[in-house]
Amino acid sequence: MSSTNATMLATHVEDWSGDMGERWLANLDRFESMISPVGDALLARAAFRPGEQVVDIGCGGGASTRAIAASILPGGRVTGVDVSASLIAEAARRAAQDGLTNASVLAADAATAAVPGAPFGRLFSRFGCMFFADPQAAFVNLGRLLHPGGRADFAVWAPARGNPWVSGLMGIVRNHVEVPKPEPGTPGPFSLDDPDHFRALLEGGGFTDLDFHFWQGKQLVGGAGASAASAARFVLDAMSFGQLLADQPAAVRATAEAEIRELFVAHETPSGVIMGANAWLVSARRDG
Repeated sequence: MSSTNATMLATHVEDWSGDMGERWLANLDRFESMISPVGDALLARAAFRPGEQVVDIGCGGGASTRAIAASILPGGRVTGVDVSASLIAEAARRAAQDGLTNASVLAADAATAAVPGAPFGRLFSRFGCMFFADPQAAFVNLGRLLHPGGRADFAVWAPARGNPWVSGLMGIVRNHVEVPKPEPGTPGPFSLDDPDHFRALLEGGGFTDLDFHFWQGKQLVGGAGASAASAARFVLDAMSFGQLLADQPAAVRATAEAEIRELFVAHETPSGVIMGANAWLVSARRDG
């Protein structure tokens, strides 16, 4: 991979306050549909109760924030936090549209922010903690958002090599560009896939009673109802896989798209392109 392409990928993966946030917003419903099975599993595991005070880290367009808000009535409140101002604006709009007056949102970097209402009794993060530039400092700050004994629930991706939907796509991308192995600790979607590494970060942030649950399920690549062709186009236009191919000749990109489409044809159903996915669901408590 060229240094330009490597830099481009890093920018699109990490810059949620800029271009990547805008890409997510433009495809919000498709992204939300893709990750909803993991999010639903994490919500079930968290088992929120009426009256709880919750902070939702990396809330994106607010689907998880709205689900939490509905589950903690009466008396509970939830604050969604995301670094993307555009996504936060949409999260606020959708919460208001649903009449969820117990949900508020904040555009801020959770790695350093002091969130109004802290300390909370609960912290929730569905794929919202893998992109911190200084993860240890970030988890120290997340610990500060909870009162002693408060519970945190996280969902992070399990390793890419064991994630069928990711490994299939990366195999195709590697047919056309060199994809260097990320350095340990580099921000990105799989930065917390190693339980030992994640455990060390949590313990360093003042968390205890750690419990890791390996989740295996299905994922709708490209969202509900996507055809193999539309899912392939979504991957190339909206996801970081496509950015790896962005500076390749048009013929290379077209060949890669045809190969991705062929991969998805084998998994195409009336409900969409369904492929296996793996994640870690992790619960912890603030020490003290």
